[in-house]
Parts: sequence; structure tokens; C-alpha cells
Amino acid sequence: MVLDNVRQVLGQLKGKTFRRLFLVACGGSQALMMPSKIFADKVSKTLMPQHYNSNEFIALDPVTLNEDSVVILCSQEGKTPETVKAAAFAREKGASVITIAMVDDSLLEKAGGSLFVKYGYYETCDAIDTSYGVMYLLVAGLIDNQEGTNHFGMMSESLIKVNPVIQKAKKDWEETLTAYGEKNKDAKVIYSLAAGTNYSQSYVLCNCYLMEMQWINAIPIHAGEFFHGPFEIIEKGSPVILLMGCDSCRFLEERALEFCRKYTDNLLVIDASKCDLSGIDENYAGYMTTLILNNLCRLFCKKIAITRNHSLDIRRYMHIVEY
Repeated sequence: MVLDNVRQVLGQLKGKTFRRLFLVACGGSQALMMPSKIFADKVSKTLMPQHYNSNEFIALDPVTLNEDSVVILCSQEGKTPETVKAAAFAREKGASVITIAMVDDSLLEKAGGSLFVKYGYYETCDAIDTSYGVMYLLVAGLIDNQEGTNHFGMMSESLIKVNPVIQKAKKDWEETLTAYGEKNKDAKVIYSLAAGTNYSQSYVLCNCYLMEMQWINAIPIHAGEFFHGPFEIIEKGSPVILLMGCDSCRFLEERALEFCRKYTDNLLVIDASKCDLSGIDENYAGYMTTLILNNLCRLFCKKIAITRNHSLDIRRYMHIVEY
């Protein structure tokens, strides 16, 4: 069970005190770490989180990366070359290294050492067993280990409670997402806006789902940066997918909503706060809405792929040519 695996890893680190937390990966695996970085920023008084692309992590060689650091690295199949190298690099610096992937005995696990968590396939497992769930639990547990808090328990409870909410949201939103995909199947570009923990989902939606898997030009725009240049491109008919949750940065998304309603008639607002979150502690609900948005963005991509008759598995370059 994933939860037991996470507990085991955290148990091996109990008694150690860390000053820095480095979250390192590439692509969608890097994006999934953004919410956990924000969580650590919000609640930890002793553990300073930093977030890196794997190659940049090595190239920048942070001076604070040492035996007082804990590094978490993720690669879905455990074979991303940059992330494998980053794991070995972190160990050479004396840091404690945790790796997570969907498969056992991967190159990443071997490079990282004994602290490994295998997470489940996002289409078939519960929220607590996904990469997002594992990241939340690991970071919460690391904070608990050295600050005596109970974030791990509350995070576990929230992840369990959000699972039926996610399933209901997918049913409730299916028709709307299908219709928006049909309307914009030939769009030249699609924009996505979000802030806080939800910006990770704009990144995944645009970079992974639309550009990588559908070959649609797509741009993730931070809602707080929208009014510092990008909003000039918006006009009638501009396809905009606005993601909204209920974390402390929601007001940035609401400001973007007000503008987009005035200037485009092709706006899709996916507001996860409209789901019934009454059973989830309000201090953790914002982190859970990011998981809801993750599932709804994935569902949208599946729907638009059907409409466009473009399989999610087709690639021009990835794992095909030298790069």
C-alpha cells in the first residue's frame, strides 16, 4: 500500500533535521511538485522549499545543497535521464534523497538509493495513491518529523475524503468539457489561467495535454501575471480555460475571471470550489481542489482527443528522435 510505503520512508528519516527541501523533476513531474512546494511555504517554519528543473538543479549547483538537505525527485517511469543524473548529483552532495516513480527497480530508484515510493496510475487509483498524493504526504511528514505537527494525518484524511468528490466532479463536468472540446477542436491556440497551487494544472494542461499530446499551441499564464502583458492578446473568440480553486490565491483568479468575461465569449471556467468540500478541513481544501482540477483537465484532454481523432499516445519527437 502506498501509504505504508510513505510511512516507511518517513520513518527512516525521523530524527534528522533538514534546513532545505529541494523538489526536482522535469515536465509534468516537475509541475506536480508545485502544490507541495507551496504547502511547505505556507506551513513549515524550519524547512525552506525550493523547486527545480532537473538539469537546472545540476547546472546551478545550489550552495545550500548538502547534508542538511532532503531532495525529492520524480519521474513517472523512473527513466528520465536528467532526473536520474540529478538524483546521483544530490547524493554526491551528501543530501538525503527520496525518489518516486510508478515502477520498481528503475534507473531513478537505483540512482537515489533506498528511500523510494512507488505511486499508482492516476486513471485507476485513489487520490492518496497518486503522485500528487504521495508528494503531499512526503512533504507533510517531513515537516511533522522536525516540527511536531500533525500535517501528515490531516493530509491523509483529506486525500481520502476528496476521492469521491473527484469522481462526482468528473461526472458533473463531462458534458461541459466535451462541448468545449468540440467547440475548440480547430483552435490555433488555447490559453489557460490559474494561480497558487492551481497554476500547476495550467502548466500540465497546456504543456503536457494540449501541446505534447494534441499538438495544439497552448499557453499557461499565471493569473497574477496576466495583467502585466498577456491580457493584451485576449479578444472576442479567444479560447481561455480559467482554473479556480479555494486557496489563498483565489482572488487572482477572480480578477482574471472578471476581465475575461468582458473581453472573450469563449471562456471555460472550471471552478473546483463549487464541489462539495464540506467534509474536508478548510486548511487543506485548497490543496485538494488542485487534485480535482488535475482530473478535470485530464478529462478535457481525453474528450478533445476523441473530437479531433488524435490519440493521446501519438508523438512526433518524444522518445523517437535524438534530442
